[in-house]
Amino acid sequence: MSNEASSAKVPVTVLTGYLGAGKTTLLNRILSEPHGKKYAVIVNEFGEIGIDNDLVVGADEEVFEMNNGCICCTVRGDLVRILGGLMRRKGKFDAIIVETTGLADPAPVAQTFFIDDNVGRKTKLDAVVTVADAKWLNERLKDAPEAKNQIAFADVILINKTDLVSREELGEIEARIRGINPYAKVHKTERAKIPLDEVLGRNAFDLDRILDLEPEFLENDGHDHDHHHHDHGHGDDHDHGPGRAHRRGLKHYHDEEMRSVSLRSDKPLDPDKFFPWVQDLVQKEGLNILRCKGILSFKGDDRRFVFQGVHMILDGDHQRPWNEDEKRDSRIVFIGRNLPEEKIRQGFEGCVA
Repeated sequence: MSNEASSAKVPVTVLTGYLGAGKTTLLNRILSEPHGKKYAVIVNEFGEIGIDNDLVVGADEEVFEMNNGCICCTVRGDLVRILGGLMRRKGKFDAIIVETTGLADPAPVAQTFFIDDNVGRKTKLDAVVTVADAKWLNERLKDAPEAKNQIAFADVILINKTDLVSREELGEIEARIRGINPYAKVHKTERAKIPLDEVLGRNAFDLDRILDLEPEFLENDGHDHDHHHHDHGHGDDHDHGPGRAHRRGLKHYHDEEMRSVSLRSDKPLDPDKFFPWVQDLVQKEGLNILRCKGILSFKGDDRRFVFQGVHMILDGDHQRPWNEDEKRDSRIVFIGRNLPEEKIRQGFEGCVA
């Protein structure tokens, strides 16, 4: 994946979250604010986003143009066709946003960008953004698998409507989210007020930037590689500032069904062991693994290797050289359903050089 080629591609943000969580507010801001950019928003149905007719300049059956230069169109069943149509329009888009209301799982949309060659040539997946309703999410995470899918899959999570819950409730929601997804960037918002560059242009799927965006992913949150995953934060929360005080509570929300398995090794790995192991794992468990990300230190290799996956699709590449003062350890997070944690841990430990 050469950077020259990918920089010319139009970034696509997949926006997910329940109706009523605040996606509509966010989409309307993108479509109406004078941000000077040209965005295309792809939605299931226009009715849901309640576009104000005063903002609409011209409309054909599937496409509405806004007077700030953005356009809005409906999927009507075929994302690939719509993306193709957008790419043929005059003028370049700064970004495309695909809204996935009603789809329980953003994975099929995300996979389109890896699987379909025509789509992949002109566009690239930028990030999966989930908007969650602070009040509602706590209940849904107890019972709704799709709510967990949306959290597990996200690169960026907006906990919206924070004004409707107490600080304690908010802390609890954040702990639940972290228990499922340790590397997403979490923002707390009211009325989906957030700088658009926190949502768009994240480049979370660009392997070169995986860890610039998620430095916490590299922090050792107290789960040492030889400790069991339940031992979150051994009283080391004071290093993390006030926002992290809830880390200790994570084990309280240990979700057996949807969970993350974090692996770490300070010994270099053998690539001839690691690659066959990880390929085999995603082939067998791919339907259950929603996302995985990792940064690896291979024996005799002075460059960091980064990889990430969506279900069975893995993408990996050498990144920059390790810095002098950097700790050369390998870290991986798998997020999924009913993952065989012990088997994954043993397999990973078997990859040490």
